[in-house]
Amino acid sequence: MADALHAAQLVKSYRSTRALDGVDLRVAAGELVGLLGPNGAGKSTLTKIACGLVRPTSGRVEVLGRPAGSKAARARTGYLAELFRFPGWANADELLALHQRLARSDGGAAERAALLEHVGLQEAAERRVEAMSKGMQQRLGIAQALIGDPALVLLDEPTSALDPAGRRTVRELLETLRGRGVAVLLNSHLLSEVELVCDRVVIVDHGKVIAEGKPHELAAPGGVEVETEHGLRRFPDARREDVPQIVARLVAEGEPIYGARVVAATLEETYLQLVGAGAR
Repeated sequence: MADALHAAQLVKSYRSTRALDGVDLRVAAGELVGLLGPNGAGKSTLTKIACGLVRPTSGRVEVLGRPAGSKAARARTGYLAELFRFPGWANADELLALHQRLARSDGGAAERAALLEHVGLQEAAERRVEAMSKGMQQRLGIAQALIGDPALVLLDEPTSALDPAGRRTVRELLETLRGRGVAVLLNSHLLSEVELVCDRVVIVDHGKVIAEGKPHELAAPGGVEVETEHGLRRFPDARREDVPQIVARLVAEGEPIYGARVVAATLEETYLQLVGAGAR
């Protein structure tokens, strides 16, 4: 089975500025990949190339084995831009009906109702966009990205305007999509959200991929801490497999032990170290 998304040696230049500089990226079917990086790193450019809105300078991008931007690729791709705008006079149901026509979806009212329920807007079908909070509009935007049952969904900062409850709704929705075999490329600045839901993380900076892997793989080890009767003992170079030996030694020395834990840097800490190193 072809990857849902495959970018190979992708380059995009704007005159003297190189937004993407030889990016390689794969998203497998049903995989949820978080795309991280500072402003100007090339994340949105990559997303726009993947959905056919921007042409690369060189390299290639395929969606399910078809060239990105082709009719076949667009038919299987859902997209939510970071700075989207919907007409204020339309209500939620009318907005989704418009996008159904644009996407040539024959899902009808049943599809619209199901999508509004998925994003927690089932009670707002008749509410106009201009009367919605920014968070509600964000969830409506996610609903329109799912019209036509896409195999690949590209989400550019989908939780930026959401409160904690709204972000949880989106996380649950993303997990549902993964369970259905839908691939998601999630561009986000909320590293805690990415760490919770993504199978894999790709970090880009200055148009290059500087790190990728599962969130726990990117979290650097930080040693072992043992809580004793006389305070917290730290072993900065120790690993998980060293814990039994450390505890046994302390007990043999007569030290009462109340707990031990393996310390690891968060994804956010690892990200800041990597991006900071790139800036330097």
